[in-house]
Amino acid sequence: MVMKPAPREGFENEAPVRLTELASCAGCAAKAGAEMLSEVLSHLAGLQNGSHPNLLVGLSAPDDATVYRISDEQAVVLTVDFFAPLVDDPYHYGAIAAANALSDVYAMGADPVLALNVAAFPADLPSETVAQILRGGADKVAEAHAVVAGGHTIIDAEPKYGLCVLGLVHPDRIMTKAGARPGDAVYLTKPLGAGLVTTAAKFEEAKHEDLSAAIASMTRLNCCASRMARQAGVRALTDVTGYGILGHAYEMATAGGAGLRFSAEALPLLPGALDYAYRGITTGGGARNRRYLEGKVKVSPDIAEEIGHILFDPQTSGGLLFAISQQAIPALEDSFGTSEQPLWRVGEVTEETGVSVVP
Repeated sequence: MVMKPAPREGFENEAPVRLTELASCAGCAAKAGAEMLSEVLSHLAGLQNGSHPNLLVGLSAPDDATVYRISDEQAVVLTVDFFAPLVDDPYHYGAIAAANALSDVYAMGADPVLALNVAAFPADLPSETVAQILRGGADKVAEAHAVVAGGHTIIDAEPKYGLCVLGLVHPDRIMTKAGARPGDAVYLTKPLGAGLVTTAAKFEEAKHEDLSAAIASMTRLNCCASRMARQAGVRALTDVTGYGILGHAYEMATAGGAGLRFSAEALPLLPGALDYAYRGITTGGGARNRRYLEGKVKVSPDIAEEIGHILFDPQTSGGLLFAISQQAIPALEDSFGTSEQPLWRVGEVTEETGVSVVP
């Protein structure tokens, strides 16, 4: 759990704000739908700026971040991510948003070095609330051994916060969504259900301990998991965010020309997520994911509907999803076990293309 600093002197009398009441669509559930984005980006992919010889990852093969080679030994990884509040606590909101943005750099196999704040706040939002949001983000950037070097803030009726992050990687060690091969094992490093839990909390239906567990998961950086996965020889890597585990698995399967098959009973779940799904608590982002993936993924009819809600649930600052060869499994699991980092084997790569879920 993220430790919150005490209010700064001079701000003790400011009334607390329920940030989620100011958000029309919160967290990565607000991410634009995959179908709309693919249509928009298709018009940009052929531009000169999208086909530069030093642009190693860009619009022609969209991934978690863009990568530009600056020398034979170094490439820069650049990403930007921001969203409206998904929790009421401003410090946690800032920390979650920062961890989510940093994750894209880790998903590319890089290490973050610089970050810029991207923010929009109502003019009447208490100063201490704004300070706590920015402090939460800055603390996560510092934990990542990177530096907040500036940013840009505008006035907006709906609060929004995130980061533009720059990382560094050797051009030969870039990780992408492509590369999974039939027979590979598929792993996940964080449990699912963050969208359901935070939505339940917004309507004051979530247990305190369930929300605390979700916040602890969302604020945990993916740095250690990325490093250990790369050292073990991971072949394809991405992070699970707004498109849910099935949406991001579909991107990985498409990029690699292979298939991913998940075992529903192997998927890790956040405390309370299944109960909230059973009670019909869902998100707009989950509905968009379901519509987009109709006909693209196969979910066994034997899988309960509440599990289906979790499969399409948008994740904010979710875990890493990766494929690795059978030969590398012992080293991978030993590394995660020794470091006491969470890791779940959730499926396998198949020759049949697409994504499927079996009981």
